[in-house]
Formats: sequence, C-alpha cells, structure tokens
Amino acid sequence: MSRLDELRAKIDHIDAQMITLFEKRMNLTQQVGEYKKENHLPVLDRAREEEVLAKKEAMLKNKYLKTEVKDFFSSIMAISRRQQRALLDDRDRAEQFKRYKGMVQAARMPVENPHVLYQGVSGAYAEEAAVLFFGADVSREFCATWRELFEKLIADEADYIVVPIENSSTGSINAVYDLLAEYGAYVVGEQMVRVDHCLAALPNVSMEEIQDVYSHEQGFFQSEEFLAQYPRWQHHAMLNTAAAAQMVYDCADRSKAAICSRHAAELYGLAVLREGINTSHDNYTRFFIVSKTMELRVGRDKISLMFTLPHEAGALNHILEILAVHRMNMLRLESRPISGKSWEYRFFLDVEGDLANEEFNSALYEVLENTLTLGILGNYKKGV
Repeated sequence: MSRLDELRAKIDHIDAQMITLFEKRMNLTQQVGEYKKENHLPVLDRAREEEVLAKKEAMLKNKYLKTEVKDFFSSIMAISRRQQRALLDDRDRAEQFKRYKGMVQAARMPVENPHVLYQGVSGAYAEEAAVLFFGADVSREFCATWRELFEKLIADEADYIVVPIENSSTGSINAVYDLLAEYGAYVVGEQMVRVDHCLAALPNVSMEEIQDVYSHEQGFFQSEEFLAQYPRWQHHAMLNTAAAAQMVYDCADRSKAAICSRHAAELYGLAVLREGINTSHDNYTRFFIVSKTMELRVGRDKISLMFTLPHEAGALNHILEILAVHRMNMLRLESRPISGKSWEYRFFLDVEGDLANEEFNSALYEVLENTLTLGILGNYKKGV
C-alpha cells in the first residue's frame, strides 16, 4: 500500500466516525425542532448560531482553520434548519416561498412576434440590443425616457422593453436599478452590445470648426481621453447618443458635433470625423430585456435577486455565507439607497443558477430567512 493509500484509508476511517456522529446530531436537532414547534419558536436563531460558531472556533488548536471550521459548521446548521423547517409551520416565510414557487410555475412562454420599446431614437445602442436579441424584423419603437418605457410596459403597451444596466468602462446604470425596484418587472434576458463611439458632424465640416459636442453623459465619460485634447469644446448632455446625432443634423450648425455610433451617424446623414474615440476599445454595454411577467427561457443560467437587510453586524455576510455553503457562484452584487430612507440600502444580486433547481430553492429559503424583503427579478440566460 502506498503512502497516499494509507492516508486515504485514515481519512475514510475518520469519515465513518463522522457519519455516525452526524446521524446522532441530526437526531438531536430533530428533537430541537419538535421542541420549537411545541413552543412556537422560530427555526432561525441567529444570535444562538453566532454563539455556537464562536465556541467552535475557540476549540481549535490550529487557529489558521478558523474560516474552515466556521464554513463546516455553518453548512451543518443549514442542513439542520432544513430538517426543522419540515417540522415547523413557519407560516409567513412558507407562504412567501410558496408565492415564489407559484411565480415560477406560472412563468409564461416567450411572446411570439413581440412589440419592443427602447429609449432614445432610431440608431440608439438600445435599438441595436433589441435587434440582436429579437432579430432584425422585430416590431419596435422608441420612447423619450426609461420611466416611460416602464410605464408603457406595465400598461400592456409593449411586450418587452430594452434598458441598459451596466457599461464595462463606466459601471452600473443606477437609475435603471431603481426603476426595476419601483415597477416590479422581470428580467427575461440580457444582451451585450459593443460600444464604438465616433465623432460626427455635418458633411465637409473640419475639426477646427467644432465648438459644441452633444452626447449622452456616458458617451462623454467613455471618451474622456479623446475629449481632453480639445478643452475648448463645450459639452452638452442628451438623453441618448443617437438623439445627439439627430439634433446635430436637424440644427444644421457646422459648429456642432455628436458622439455617437457610426450607425447613428450614417442614419442621420452625418460625416464621421474620428472613429473609435472611446477610451476603452473593449467597451460593452449590458442591456436587460424586461417583461411584465416572469419567463423561464431555454438555456437560463443566471438569477437576479433584490433584497433589503436588517441593520445588524454581518447581515450581508450571512447572505454570502449561504451562497458559499450551497456553492452558488455570485456574479455581481450592487447596492442602491432606498428613496425616503436615509442610509438604508437595497441590494441587487446576480448568481448562476436555475429557479427550477431544488438546490437553489433550499438556498433561496435561507436567504429569505436572513432578509427583510426579498424579490426575484428574473432567471435568464447570460448575455455573450
């Protein structure tokens, strides 16, 4: 027998002892659950769990294993809570969890021949996202603002809306996160669009004639290095880069230029003075495809959640521990202030997973136990 085989045999022997002890522990935690049921006590006692974990850490001889022993016992206690929930009638959370399950079961199929709305005007990057996701023949029209998109969606004047949520260079679009929370719509897909800005003006205009530049504020942020070469130019923010191109064409002023896509420039009859002016040439905007109703499309592998937390030390860490115990891969975590509540925040969390997966349902219940409010934004396929 090799040295490795000897070590593995010793591990197997210890594991056999641990199985026996684990069964004894589960028998005892079931009795705890029965006691809680008789005395109307909740499954989760966070203060007690923290006390238990602290005691386990204190027992260690090798203090470098503190994190590992905490993960180990956190996982065991999560298993015990699942066992106890089967015994207890945790009505509030059980009803809320039942609603989540009902939403999943009631999820609709994708709409055939949908009508899609996007913000801006023709030629906007959002329109490109709509075309890439739904196809070139999709019925589509634009609106002036993101809020108008959500209002029309909720009023059943569109099947889907397309909204930007993040740019690889400048970060999250916070206003859209706020609207998702406000209107309670669902994310059913996402689409990545490559951002390649150009400087465009009326035909035959030279760089020396430019005095005023128009674009969306993100267009200015993403083109800072280029714009720094022309400090005398005045910057004017527009609702959309394509709207900037349209305005420059409509005003017929040779001193004005737009930062927009080449497609928008060509659409509105402008000449491209400089191409690729965005600082990062690996620049993408991520768009959400949003519906009034939840959908579970084929290939879904990403779940977006929205939640608020109690004002307690370690509240967010408890959520991250749950994900770690259930081996959920977190893709993104974002926080936004809650309107009207100073220093209180709403969190947006993306993880890999499928709502139909029972392992995720177990994790979801534990997240529910540790949050003040919890909402499912959607389950969809990651954009590429």
